[in-house]
Amino acid sequence: MTTDYATAIEAASDTLVGLSHSIHAEPELAFEEHRSAAKIVEVLRDHDFEVTTGIADLPTAFDARFGSGELVLAFCAEYDALPGIGHACGHNIIAASAVGAGIGLAALADELDVTVRVIGTPAEETGGGKVLMLERGVFDGVGAAMMVHPGPFDITGATSLALADIAVEYDGREAHASAAPEYGLNAADAATVAQVAVGLLRQHLHPGQQIHGIVAQGGTAPNIVPSHTELLYYLRAGTSELLDDLVERARNCFAAGALATGCNHRIRTVSPTYTELTPDPWLVQAYREEIIDLGRRPLPVEEEGARPLGSTDMGNVTNVVPGIHPVIGLDSGGAVTHQAAFAAACVTESADRAVLDGARALAATAVRAATDPVHRARLLEQVGRR
Repeated sequence: MTTDYATAIEAASDTLVGLSHSIHAEPELAFEEHRSAAKIVEVLRDHDFEVTTGIADLPTAFDARFGSGELVLAFCAEYDALPGIGHACGHNIIAASAVGAGIGLAALADELDVTVRVIGTPAEETGGGKVLMLERGVFDGVGAAMMVHPGPFDITGATSLALADIAVEYDGREAHASAAPEYGLNAADAATVAQVAVGLLRQHLHPGQQIHGIVAQGGTAPNIVPSHTELLYYLRAGTSELLDDLVERARNCFAAGALATGCNHRIRTVSPTYTELTPDPWLVQAYREEIIDLGRRPLPVEEEGARPLGSTDMGNVTNVVPGIHPVIGLDSGGAVTHQAAFAAACVTESADRAVLDGARALAATAVRAATDPVHRARLLEQVGRR
């Protein structure tokens, strides 16, 4: 049985590596991943998957299916890039490994009585594609959802932080900054006061809480009192409850900017809230054993929680569907995700190995889930309860 899925992945290895490189060469931002999605869909259709595009009212989302078994096992593909630095989070590797795992498991779909799904999930970096797809029923009926994410080292029970993605806008009144400043209400000052308040708040944050942001709009000219400014902020915490606490405290900081300057302010949500990863312990252990068999050496279990992976909308999925989001290691020369050097590392020989090892380990974990009577029954029972 092991030979069947491994042989299928090996037979497709050139295609999978080529797919990874092709996606990497043409990076596309959230909800704009038309070329990337089309490339993935083409490979899946060539391997006899039935593909539906534009699902959940998202033009760059898709659902590829093979088989008709009772237990539905899904692999999530991501393929959006970052502005300015392309695939510095390695989503080309995520997509190719998900496709590879799907191809591998499809070779055993009838024997294992499973339905294999490769779900194309756009807009992970911002936009919360998986959150929208979860809310719109895409993951209904899925017994387990799995994916791998590249990083500088292997982590099996990866954790992440809950995330609120917000914009804060201030509206004041323009005036000549020299001739009539007393007639102005300075929206840039409001933003400055808010940033100072946030900076002071940091001393009193709970462990695991984080807040960071940028000035997206700060004014138009030095001699015009700015009448409009905008801040973009990410608020993160180890749990959704701690995130709610941080959001409330940050809101007071943003309100302080308005109060101090006489400006109006409003806060809007940019992306749906991401919840923290809650990986399924049994699937994590199964995956861990598989990558060790492939010659990889993941971080010790006791160290995994000390290295949260930022935030991901896969967290929302794992809070509803049993799932995993491990990190597949590659040689990045000391670079970390969201650095240009890491983007360059995502099309190296080490990255290509990560694509294939990730596909093999995911497929092997899925085979374990399908063939272990206790956990197969558990996954099916949880589907019935949802």
